[in-house]
Amino acid sequence: MKRQWNRWLLSGVAGMALLAGSVAVQAQQQLKMRIQTAVPSASIYYELMKKFGDHIDKMSAGRLKVEILPDGAVVPAFEILDAVDKGIVEGGYAWTHYWSGKHPAAGLFSNPMAGAGVGLDQLSHVAWLYEGGGNALLQKLYTDVLKVNVVALMVSPMGPDPLGWFKNPINSTADFKKMKYRSPPGITGEIFKEMGVSAVALPGGEIVPAAQRGVIDAAEWIGPADDLNLGLQTVWKHYYLQGLHQSTDIGEVLINKSFWNKLSPDLQEIVRTAATASMTETYTYNVYRNAKAIVRLKNEFKVQIHDTPKDFFPEFVRATNVVLDRYSAKDAFFKEVLDSQRHFAVDVVPYWTKILDLYSNLGNAALQKK
Repeated sequence: MKRQWNRWLLSGVAGMALLAGSVAVQAQQQLKMRIQTAVPSASIYYELMKKFGDHIDKMSAGRLKVEILPDGAVVPAFEILDAVDKGIVEGGYAWTHYWSGKHPAAGLFSNPMAGAGVGLDQLSHVAWLYEGGGNALLQKLYTDVLKVNVVALMVSPMGPDPLGWFKNPINSTADFKKMKYRSPPGITGEIFKEMGVSAVALPGGEIVPAAQRGVIDAAEWIGPADDLNLGLQTVWKHYYLQGLHQSTDIGEVLINKSFWNKLSPDLQEIVRTAATASMTETYTYNVYRNAKAIVRLKNEFKVQIHDTPKDFFPEFVRATNVVLDRYSAKDAFFKEVLDSQRHFAVDVVPYWTKILDLYSNLGNAALQKK
């Protein structure tokens, strides 16, 4: 009888342990992360963020549910960082240059203009984040400099952004200077102004209405597929593909740090892994979706695709280095980030530029054969 009682006792203890484990799992299943994005629901990057959320859901076996919200669903795009910091939403998706008004170094993380003035391209920019200490400096920006309660993960290498859409064709930088141009906020806008371009920052949803009212004569957004979805081809027909203002451009996910600390270590690693997966997915989306969008823009909407005037490139690089050096002289953290990128570029840019020559020559040879 004593042995049977012990068996019942052990069975009861085991059952209680299983029940406690089940309750713990159920508690984890209730975790929900809302991510307020800075893009409309029509954006391919909204679609990519939905995939990001789906990966987390599946890898966590439903323990962490992610809800992706379009631009303006809870707060305006430029208020996303504050909303995540205060816990109004658990997460946000935007670009660090949106916070340039809080600290000028912010823009160096999402889009170091003209490759930090030293030629970093999209892939070497990502390499700097992962191999050159960029991700550590990114978290330092939020924790030590801006002193906000967020964890940052880069997810979407979406560059290069085209120079953009124009009411009339331009043959030189002098023609460009005659137009009022929508540019990204922060230092990028200052570089255009250093060049003599009248630049104004607008959220994506305001670009087409402003163009229709004649408030602006030209604008950039993200890339052919997103520009098509935004409807820029309905107001302008001249499109310039090569832009230096965001020759590399990476989006970020911000997560409220208090919420992040509630996640178990395996859930945190799942979110990090989903962020890394999003990097690869974004590259493949950009190549295919943008190429198909260019075909539609030309054939269906009769958009004229132009090369950017040659004199734009040296003038933009000159203006970039003037502005970046000015900020570097005034702010120690800005200098730390810029020096890190430029030091990384010393070895990487000569090598990687030669590799890119391979693909440029290959592609041009194939096109000539046609």
